[in-house]
Amino acid sequence: MPSDTRILIVDDHEDTLYALESALAPLGYELGRATSGDEALKQVLRGQVGLLLLDVRMPGVSGLEVVRYMRRVEQTQHIPVILLTGFGADQELTTAAFALGVADLVMKPVDPWALRTKVRYLYDTHRRHLALQREVRRLRTLVREHTDAAARPARLPHPDARVPSQRPMGAHAGELERDRT
Repeated sequence: MPSDTRILIVDDHEDTLYALESALAPLGYELGRATSGDEALKQVLRGQVGLLLLDVRMPGVSGLEVVRYMRRVEQTQHIPVILLTGFGADQELTTAAFALGVADLVMKPVDPWALRTKVRYLYDTHRRHLALQREVRRLRTLVREHTDAAARPARLPHPDARVPSQRPMGAHAGELERDRT
């Protein structure tokens, strides 16, 4: 993952966005924000998002709908998502969230230390995963180039390039001319 990837925090309440940014600031990662599911999807689809902290209940597009859409798009399906909810434990929500492959479901108010630990682990793991994918692509390209080169017929040098010089050893051009006359 490029070094300019960021963690996107999505919540429709400004005070929650500020609290989450404050909790994550000590990690030193670049943080982005969105106040709606639509805005979050636009930023995710533009790329450069390495982790999503996403409120479940927002007006318009909900957090679960954002995750559903992300999981259908190849470029976004592996981005880790932590869902946030302030409405307490809900078995239906928990089942739906984990069925969509979210990394965690966190209850508000959020414990900053626990959130930083989860975010650091998920974000760093995702970055390493992307770096490994890039390396695999690079190695596959090298193997393909090597295989293509080996499959091509070898080019033989021009026949004249293999003919040794006809000059006797130690003879200089001037001596050869004298011998001819």
